[in-house]
Amino acid sequence: MKTRNKLLTLLILSAGAATTTALINKAIKLSATSKNVLGEPEALCYKWRLGNIHYTKSGSGKPILLIHDLTPASSGYEWKNLAGKLSESYTVYTIDLLGFGRSEKPNLTYTNYLYVQLLCDFIKSEIGHRTDMVATGSSSALGIMACCNSPELFNQLMFVNPESILSCCQVPGKNAKLYKFMLDLPIVGTLIYHISCSKQAITKDFMTNYYYNPYSVKSGLIDAYHEAAHLGESPKSVYASIECNYIKCNIVNALKKIDNSIYLIGGGALEDIDERMNEYKEYNPAVETATVPNTKHLPHMEKPAEIYELIQTFLS
Repeated sequence: MKTRNKLLTLLILSAGAATTTALINKAIKLSATSKNVLGEPEALCYKWRLGNIHYTKSGSGKPILLIHDLTPASSGYEWKNLAGKLSESYTVYTIDLLGFGRSEKPNLTYTNYLYVQLLCDFIKSEIGHRTDMVATGSSSALGIMACCNSPELFNQLMFVNPESILSCCQVPGKNAKLYKFMLDLPIVGTLIYHISCSKQAITKDFMTNYYYNPYSVKSGLIDAYHEAAHLGESPKSVYASIECNYIKCNIVNALKKIDNSIYLIGGGALEDIDERMNEYKEYNPAVETATVPNTKHLPHMEKPAEIYELIQTFLS
């Protein structure tokens, strides 16, 4: 009888803890999305086969596609400081990739191949012409693979602080399936995600890794990234795929094969940026490079005027 009572008490406590955690998760999501910072009255929707894709289009001239980085809080908002100026010379497209920002976030495993197909389909359907492309960080690998897959869709390529070749080549480890299973759990996994993508964690990333000048990090910027990380049906799914390296891909052969003009832009304050860019030049000697002083991972957000000048120099 005592054992039965102990088990009953344990079940009640566990159920109570699960209910409390679920309520906390719901409160976090509501709080993060309540300000509607990312609302855009003129936003467009591309109805892709795996989910609706949010994108914007502005300006006139030859097309340029801007692709955000692959952090769970990333979105087309990343290009907010640059898109307006570029639209004076280009038809500017910004896209929220599937699983990010304002696009749909279905519960599935996200892979490099999935995004390669998305980019190619989007260009064919919504742009309809060869396009210049600018991508940030981990998205650079997507751009390289997409261009290798369908070179007729791309013109010139620019990558801002691309990942190292070694980092791109990482594969899911032996514990990847277990960790992804944990993250996929409806209550515990969601709590892990909310901790990893909290406003405090995003703020720390901006002040230490993304911006050179931490005093340039404004509260509205953090609100936008925090909101992007919590919108949609299953925002943690893309996070699980990123953490378990399902989006990684060996880009060496594709980089060697590409015949398009490739330009790399680096944040001058990043310690390894010269080595990283030289690594790309070893595999494709035609690659051209430049660095922006006093910037880190997101120079186009911190110093958009400098990036605009480089785009005009390289891509015009």
